Amino acid sequence: MYDLIIRNARLSDGSLSDVALQAGKIAAVGAVTGPAAREWDLAGRYWLSAGWIDSHVHCYPKSPIYHDEADRIGVDTGVTTVIDAGSTGADDVDDFWQLTRDCTTRVYALLNIARSGILTQNELGDMARIDGPALKAALQRRPDFIVGLKARISSSVVEQNGIKPLERAKALQKENGDLPLMVHIGNNPPNLDEIANLLTSGDIITHCYNGKPNRILTPEGQLRASVSRAIQRGVRLDVGHGTASFNFEVARVAIAQGILPQTISSDIYCRNRINGPVHSLAHVMSKFLHVGMTLPQVIDCVTVHAADGLKLKGKGRLEVGCDADLTIFDLQQQPCVFTDSDGHTLAGETQLIPLAAMVGGQGFLTDEGKKRNDFSL
Repeated sequence: MYDLIIRNARLSDGSLSDVALQAGKIAAVGAVTGPAAREWDLAGRYWLSAGWIDSHVHCYPKSPIYHDEADRIGVDTGVTTVIDAGSTGADDVDDFWQLTRDCTTRVYALLNIARSGILTQNELGDMARIDGPALKAALQRRPDFIVGLKARISSSVVEQNGIKPLERAKALQKENGDLPLMVHIGNNPPNLDEIANLLTSGDIITHCYNGKPNRILTPEGQLRASVSRAIQRGVRLDVGHGTASFNFEVARVAIAQGILPQTISSDIYCRNRINGPVHSLAHVMSKFLHVGMTLPQVIDCVTVHAADGLKLKGKGRLEVGCDADLTIFDLQQQPCVFTDSDGHTLAGETQLIPLAAMVGGQGFLTDEGKKRNDFSL
């Protein structure tokens, strides 16, 4: 007997499907037959996908600069898995891990190559903070929590060290099993060409559509040759919207040329959640419906592509045997206005509204779901 059968769920391609859950796993997908302890009929009205994964957040509550609560940006907003992108380094990652044990949202970490994490904005201004033995020990202590490395390679972070921190990051990556390496890009120096030339298959460029001079597009609107070569080598593009790292026009021009992100992430923390322009992963996803991406493409960026990029087993797919992590959402059609990180606005008419998150088969109404009189678990 199944624990739950969700019937007539609308998938991102518009088709209808049943999904059966048992013992925290997806047990059947399609036209499901057989008994269940409980059935829930979405009647084709509501949409369902594998649980949304936000692959770039900041949710270490003790971080002095970028912090938030995992469940506040996770299940409360339809996101079942979050990956903190470098808030902690080797010094604090154990404390972060301990705090996440009480979270409903699944939490993972990209370990900052600076052992201090982001205590200050210039954590890579002192090369002594890149402590190889401490990083290796942290990876050995928390192999199921740390899913990759994070290096913030922009002028305010590296100061006079230029490209040296990234060169060190690549060496540490190679020494520790070639974990995914997420590289933050922003103002130069170092120049983006220097950064891109060092990256290899599986590395992730985050803030890929920022509007700063050191961006992926040339002044003529073409993809930089160095970035093109990196993508051909298997380097991945991540949105990492954030407070200062997403520009509508850069995204629109790039996407029109087929330069799509592998992952759509929010770079969310308390201030850009409350004051904008991020607000939530769903809000960021909605923006991409208005700059040239389809709903299936957007959903893939927060499910299968996110899981593959960070090697998250059992996540991101509506397949038998995968974790019963699901997101149920609505598509709301009404006029709305979106804002990018540079203050530009974009009028739209479609918004993704998450209504519920299921983690290991356990359901939770989102903030929006709790407001709806026509929806319940």
